[in-house]
Amino acid sequence: MWPNRRLLDLLGIELPIVQAPMAGAQGAAMTIAVSSAGGLGSLPCAMLDEEKIRAAVSLIRQQTGNPFNMNFFCLRGDPATAADEARWKDRLAPYYSEAGLDSTAVAPAPHRRSFDEGLCAVVEETRPEVVSFHFGLPDAALLDRVKATGAHILASATTVAEARWLVEHGADAIIAQGYEAGGHRGMFLTRDITAQPGVMALTPQVVDAVDVPVIAAGGIADGRGIAAAFALGASGVQMGTAYLFTPEATISDIHRAALHSAADDQTVITNIFSGRPARGLINRIIREAGPIAPEAPPFPAASAALAPLKAAAEKAGSGDFSSLWSGQAAALARDLDAGELTRALASEASQRLALLAGV
Repeated sequence: MWPNRRLLDLLGIELPIVQAPMAGAQGAAMTIAVSSAGGLGSLPCAMLDEEKIRAAVSLIRQQTGNPFNMNFFCLRGDPATAADEARWKDRLAPYYSEAGLDSTAVAPAPHRRSFDEGLCAVVEETRPEVVSFHFGLPDAALLDRVKATGAHILASATTVAEARWLVEHGADAIIAQGYEAGGHRGMFLTRDITAQPGVMALTPQVVDAVDVPVIAAGGIADGRGIAAAFALGASGVQMGTAYLFTPEATISDIHRAALHSAADDQTVITNIFSGRPARGLINRIIREAGPIAPEAPPFPAASAALAPLKAAAEKAGSGDFSSLWSGQAAALARDLDAGELTRALASEASQRLALLAGV
């Protein structure tokens, strides 16, 4: 059925669909549903501590014996300084005043953790079939320990140069993340978002550049997109926004409603919500302070000052200060549970591919 089985054979999965790990927007339920349906369910671990990861993996193991993926961040660079945070607070001060909030109050930044010794130990203990990384790869010693568990390594690339680097440093498959994708860019060798290629241009160039399976990601939300990715040489696809419409997604009602009314031209790449470029639906804070705000402190510090504004707005029923992550193809998504969606997408794609092959 599938013209390229490299990813299926590598990971031991039935369907070439990777559910994108979406930190803060999903838990183990989505992972279980997708893996049980034959795709690769993913568990985002960057916002979880060791005990929460262990609990989630235990639940996944109880519900499915199929392979699943654990995803981690690889964060490098200097942390935000007090001056960085003060400058951002000054930029947001008018919004605090409008909402009647104390702009001098200290708000904790959401927990986002880089892959480290403690998280590596959890991988060694739980032994997932697949481990994926965003923003590059961990240090060689940690990566060697992960690979020693038998896990296959996936990693995101936004350019051909990043794809080559990842393979040279140990990745077993590349996620070619195009400009269309929702959420955070996986970029790590460059900071120039203006030069990032779209998935249609990126995928075949990555396929030509590396000798490992390539997973296309960005703007893919139905069987047509999956078939197109295979035509470009991909061995599979990674999809995130489509899964935000499922009941397994843990997003707010405000975010869900915004997705249902989204159109192709209603997302932008912004650094406002975390300090790193990420694609989301346009709202008030993006329009008025961005989309790229030079005052935003480095990842992930920008989110701390926004947290009180987000809480106050959402309490009033508004998403004006919320990170409404979405890719460019939200209008193609549909309301199905995650397992049903995975099977439907695979069926549609296989039919398209059969037509293309003249079968």
